[in-house]
Amino acid sequence: MRAIWNGAISFGLVSIPIKMYPATEDHSVSFRQIHTADGGRIRYRKVCELEDEPVDAPDIGRAYEDADGSLIPISDEDLAALPLPTTHTLEIEAFVPASEIDPLQMGDAYYLGVQGATGAKPYVLLREALKRSDKVAIAKYVHRGRERLGMLRVVGDTITMHRMVWPDEVRDASGLAPKEKVTVKKAELDLADTLMATLGEVELDELHDEYHEALEELVAAKVSGAAPSVEFGEPRETAQVVDLMAALKDSVRTARKARGEAAEEGAESEEKAEATVTALRARKAEKKTPAKRAASAGGGRGGGGEGEKKTASGAKKTAAKKEPAKRKPRTAS
Repeated sequence: MRAIWNGAISFGLVSIPIKMYPATEDHSVSFRQIHTADGGRIRYRKVCELEDEPVDAPDIGRAYEDADGSLIPISDEDLAALPLPTTHTLEIEAFVPASEIDPLQMGDAYYLGVQGATGAKPYVLLREALKRSDKVAIAKYVHRGRERLGMLRVVGDTITMHRMVWPDEVRDASGLAPKEKVTVKKAELDLADTLMATLGEVELDELHDEYHEALEELVAAKVSGAAPSVEFGEPRETAQVVDLMAALKDSVRTARKARGEAAEEGAESEEKAEATVTALRARKAEKKTPAKRAASAGGGRGGGGEGEKKTASGAKKTAAKKEPAKRKPRTAS
């Protein structure tokens, strides 16, 4: 692994000589631009606009462009003379809880390796101090012509630095959120929680770049002269969501089905529960109005229904109760 920066970590009066290494790498397939007519490479040449001639790398310098378009040359000697204590040093400014760092400020990650045997003990000292404090270190350093901000934390046995953007480099997000007044129902939140619980459990090591793999297979087929046999999945439709509850339920059901047989059982039980709720709502809707009750009391199909019999028998009982009992004539004793 090739170091991209040499310097030292300044921890108070303690100096730790280190080298900086990129912690990540890009696996994307790179393409070259070609002339489609004959397959020739398209190349870019650095040309002086005054002479219209190519310029070699040693003859290329840097300049600052002023507001009026004029160029002010800045040499390496000018930059070296700047009174910056962080030119070759990671100057630790403070130690703060990691929760105080806005993820929007996080950038590329780098491993900080110790340089030389003399730096071993102070390196381990800082590493263990970070572990025990459960905090991260905020540091300043200079890289590629500008002073930068970094966050130091421990990964395994190595001190790692994340490049950070300055707070004033984070753009304001005002006006990007929906302006409409929206009310989210509790049932919708409950379904969203269920979907999050179903999709949230995953091993990050199991995730891989499917597009990259398919692209490599396509290139390999082209090299061998064989017909490309790469099969891409069906593109997902991005239709507008009309029924949010239905979309959430379908999402949960699909996610559980993808998890396996045990998840399918859970989806089936959920479907049964939904069916029960639907049936109860249907029963509530079937409540009869007074007009309907009177119509049913008058007889159903064929006029000889069970309801009619009950009504007739009820009427007889009522009449029997209301009819006064006949008194028997008294006989002379």
